[in-house]
Amino acid sequence: MINSGMMKKILLASSAVFGLVIGFSALDLVAQEGPIQPGSSTVARPKKSGTTQPGEKAPAEVQQQPSAELPKIPSRLSRKKDDATEADVTFKADTSVVTLDVSVLDNQGMPIPRIPRGNFRVLEDNVPQTVTQYSVTEAPMTVALVVEFSNRFQSYWSYGWYETLQAAYGFTQTLRPDDYMAVIAYDLRSEILTDFTNDKNKIGEALQRLRIPGFSESNLFDAMTDTADRMSKIEGRRAVVVITSGIDTFSKITYDKTRKLLQEAGVPVYTVGILQLVRTMAEARGANMIDFLQGDNQLRTFAKETGGMAFFPRFMAEMPGAFAQINNALRNQYSLGYSPTNQARDGKFRKLTVQLVNPETNEPLRITDQKGKPIKYSIVAKAGYKAPLPIQ
Repeated sequence: MINSGMMKKILLASSAVFGLVIGFSALDLVAQEGPIQPGSSTVARPKKSGTTQPGEKAPAEVQQQPSAELPKIPSRLSRKKDDATEADVTFKADTSVVTLDVSVLDNQGMPIPRIPRGNFRVLEDNVPQTVTQYSVTEAPMTVALVVEFSNRFQSYWSYGWYETLQAAYGFTQTLRPDDYMAVIAYDLRSEILTDFTNDKNKIGEALQRLRIPGFSESNLFDAMTDTADRMSKIEGRRAVVVITSGIDTFSKITYDKTRKLLQEAGVPVYTVGILQLVRTMAEARGANMIDFLQGDNQLRTFAKETGGMAFFPRFMAEMPGAFAQINNALRNQYSLGYSPTNQARDGKFRKLTVQLVNPETNEPLRITDQKGKPIKYSIVAKAGYKAPLPIQ
């Protein structure tokens, strides 16, 4: 544990590193005339094939497979404009077809475009499936922003509330007019600060409420599962973005149960771990920060198993880059669909694996840059889904 003397030293050191003026109020931060900008890490937009803008990195090329014209993208399902009813939108799905969104990112976190359908291989419980549906689009998204705002971290480390609010407000700047967001804060319990809306003024007003924490508990598991369950009933491209220390103190459900519920919800979770620098400085002074290490591992697991990503920025300057990667991963996705060979309605969890292969040689797909050099890439997709139950 960190004693009060050591905590004061940490606060002084972290203030010196960042040059922060802790006297800023949350209202000043979110209401300032010039909003926080994502720096030089801008969201990639689709370009015409074979063209690049001055100063931009040329897109990667897929080798050993001829390019193919992509099919037309089906129009997005209509949204209700009434914010009060948006959260209650439900849809009926054909349970005989499994759909999943897949992001393919290079080693800098940028999406790799123009990968044909034939290069994707989907395995369900290690059994190859036939991909019958394929589309790619830079689609609008519906995001639930879940922010930890507990007294334990925001009061003990006064820098913490500043970092949390900066991070939360920074992500809102990546939104576009046709995106929807809900802001949810949690400590002992979750509170919806604003329901799903595309009005940035309402989102800003919600963030202004992050002033004085109420409870010391930080019930991460409850907040994440409640939000994911609610998001599972909303149609379209969805995601949960969690800004958190990663530590759960008093949730009603366990870590293992949380993993299971998040997988069943089928909503990708993107986690942003905060207070990394304060924690690193404390560890350098011999403090036992095992709870943070455990929290980091939990956040990585939640992200990986739901098809999201985990970020642990130490400096505020790294936040925009993390949000840009989340934005790229969400907007530039391949949507795949298949009819599973296992049609049993047993309610069991089916493990999914997505691979990129050369269909002629059955080897892993080789992707190169404009100079012909191979680049490493990662595939982001959910780990599986829960099979439907028998029809009653």
